[in-house]
Amino acid sequence: MARKHKNDHHHNHRETKAVQRKRNKSENDPDVEAKSNEPAIKPKPRHKKPLDQSQQRKMAWIILFVLAVILGATVYIRYQIHLQELVITPLNVPKMIAENASSAKVTPEKFWGTYRSNLYFGLKTRSPTSPVVGLMWLEQARTMPPPIRHWCSQDDRLNQYGWLKHDGVNFGIQDIVEQNFNITTSYVKRQGGEHGGDWTARITAIPKDVNRPVILSLMFYMALDGQGSLTPNIMKNRMDSINGQSLELGNFKLSFPKAKDGKGTKYHHLISYASRLDRLKDLLQNSLQTDSFNKERTIPFFALAGRLVPRDSPDPNFMVHQVTAQLPLEMEVVFESGSHSARHESLQGDLYSHKLAKFAKDFDNKFSEVFDIDKKGYNAAEIDFAKAALSNMIGSIGYFYGSSLVKSKYNKEPIYYWPAPLYSAVPSRSFFPRGFLWDEGFHNLLISQWDPEISKDIIAHWLDLLNAEGWIPREQILGAEARARVPDEFVVQRNENANPPTLFLPLQRLIKDMITSLDPKDKQFLTAVFPRLQKWFSWFNTTQVGNEPLTYYWRGRDEKTIKELNPKTLTSGLDDYPRASHPNSKERHLDLRCWMALASGILADIAKTLEQDSKEYEATHQVLTDNTLLDKLHWSPKKECYCDYGLHSNRIILKKPMPPKNIQPGQPYDQDKIRDVKTEPKMQFVESFGYVSLFPFMLKIVEPNSLKLYKILNDLTNTDLLWTNYGLRSLARNAPQYQKRNTEHDPPYWRGAIWINMNYLTLGALHHYSNTAGPYQHLAQGIYKDLRANIVNNIIKEYYRTGYIYEQYNDKTGEGKGSHPFTGWSALVVLIMAEKY
Repeated sequence: MARKHKNDHHHNHRETKAVQRKRNKSENDPDVEAKSNEPAIKPKPRHKKPLDQSQQRKMAWIILFVLAVILGATVYIRYQIHLQELVITPLNVPKMIAENASSAKVTPEKFWGTYRSNLYFGLKTRSPTSPVVGLMWLEQARTMPPPIRHWCSQDDRLNQYGWLKHDGVNFGIQDIVEQNFNITTSYVKRQGGEHGGDWTARITAIPKDVNRPVILSLMFYMALDGQGSLTPNIMKNRMDSINGQSLELGNFKLSFPKAKDGKGTKYHHLISYASRLDRLKDLLQNSLQTDSFNKERTIPFFALAGRLVPRDSPDPNFMVHQVTAQLPLEMEVVFESGSHSARHESLQGDLYSHKLAKFAKDFDNKFSEVFDIDKKGYNAAEIDFAKAALSNMIGSIGYFYGSSLVKSKYNKEPIYYWPAPLYSAVPSRSFFPRGFLWDEGFHNLLISQWDPEISKDIIAHWLDLLNAEGWIPREQILGAEARARVPDEFVVQRNENANPPTLFLPLQRLIKDMITSLDPKDKQFLTAVFPRLQKWFSWFNTTQVGNEPLTYYWRGRDEKTIKELNPKTLTSGLDDYPRASHPNSKERHLDLRCWMALASGILADIAKTLEQDSKEYEATHQVLTDNTLLDKLHWSPKKECYCDYGLHSNRIILKKPMPPKNIQPGQPYDQDKIRDVKTEPKMQFVESFGYVSLFPFMLKIVEPNSLKLYKILNDLTNTDLLWTNYGLRSLARNAPQYQKRNTEHDPPYWRGAIWINMNYLTLGALHHYSNTAGPYQHLAQGIYKDLRANIVNNIIKEYYRTGYIYEQYNDKTGEGKGSHPFTGWSALVVLIMAEKY
């Protein structure tokens, strides 16, 4: 304050001196005084000239233009954002699967399950961040370090593995055949409480040769996926149990009773922290240390190291119980929910054996009731095969949660879909342990026969993935474990690319039952599914249409490729099946047109059932099944078969390009083969006879009295075309692309091999025409009988020869090929045996 007063005084002092000087000057200079007394002359105000009307209008237009530019820019920016976000915007209709629909309170019977399809044995719940359990094992003292089994892998070269019986709800029994021993895994669930109830797993290992000792380590673990807590209970270096808590399960206990039968049994454990579920095996492998199995320390073995939690890690979330013994060996794992208060005794020992036997008997009875194949002349071994094929389909159903990585033409970079659950079967536990859209329609032809409620649940999950455009990503790579098994180039899903709408196949059968059903839940399902199917159908009708009316073509083919013999059509599901050699917008794809015919007919049926307007779908179905129009667009008079149409050349080869002129002598020159077009392409029918040629027949579009039906039936039995002793090959032997590589590195895929899904559709058509009045009814009956026998006999023969059902079969030898076990659509052999189409 003192400083402020001092400054004010100094300022006033300076001002006084200035005033004094001014006064003195005015006293000495009379002119100054006179001027100061003169009145001030004020400047004249400047008035703006008012604007005339034309100028006012001009100014108004300028203002309006500026505002319009600003508004237009705002609208444009917002529209661009809208376009960019459209691909990740869910369809604006109520979800078929409510947020709590998979909870333990809503679906307790299906809450726990073998939903980790990629594991030899593992369980989880139907919740986004479920705690998981799983089995790993290693044979001691064989190779150093010993291989650890965990994820299903063809590289493990197991003699066989797969479910023998699995009902999808209560239990499962699986055999795993190693070189020196067999493992049987089983589990049984028991309902009770508010969190999905209890379950128990039993793992039994038996040596193949009692005179050849086998020392085996079984390692059963529990891991958390982002939430919850685990507390181990260790007794004398043995993990006796784990107490846990999670959002979905409340309080629970996982117990490890002492193992039985093993000789020299030893126990070890691991308590650690895993950042992601796909790193569990690596973490376990890095924690192994050597120990001695016998007192003489002559037999070393690998053992878990106990507690290994880095200092900077959160609380432990990965715990493993290890049992090592000379076989035979049996261990049980008992999960008990804290909310199951009415439990009288633990589900283990004799009680477990009793429950397992009861569920297995119930499975056998239901199998006989549903499929009735014991009356079709099959023996016990063939019926056991059919039970295993069904069980592997049911036991491979997984539950996934996550976001697909997607891209539209409006996005510079891929973006994430909304987080969503998916309850879905998988094609192959070893090679394709995730959801595929076009496979799932075929899967549910079988699943819907076994358990319609499971099938409807699966279809509802898939249709909830529809975005606002009406698009569904065709491959679902959800969660860390799924992502870890997919190469980067296949991860991003593009919204202009379709996949066959095969979900209409199981819906066709389900809807027939629901139309006459009095259950209100069936009416609710149809009401919920209808707007989604409408939007899906509309998306196809706007994004996959051809240049000509009522034509369609698959998007996603590479027009610029120089390394492919015939540009792939992955979106069709038939990958390298030959299409027009030079893709363009004038193509006409026969199979897609037939899929649209099927879909329009089913939509018409649903609309009529719901008492809604069905005229549009009926009209579309009538036009797409009109044989005269179909023949005009897709029948080749020259080859007398149904075909694609497009810019095509039949004379194309792959060859090494000439080396550059400046290459030095002896300098290595290695460049991929490129395609050499020997004759210029022209607009024409693509006359390679194969599966695509059969689509009007397979989907029952060809009229029963058509001469073209007679031609198709005769072509089916022609061994120079598709007929073999093992099923119908995918491409005729006389086709230019038969068994040809599509690139130097890509072997033929749909170019001759036998695929069971297409053979199933063909048998369904033969069965249909065999039972439909017409001039070729008896001809169809004979072909049906022979083809059915060929397919069933070969698949069963290969199963007992190799231990597996395969992705495809060799058209010359009948041997299984491709990924295995492939109990996706190849399991349709069960329906073929049962004659259910």
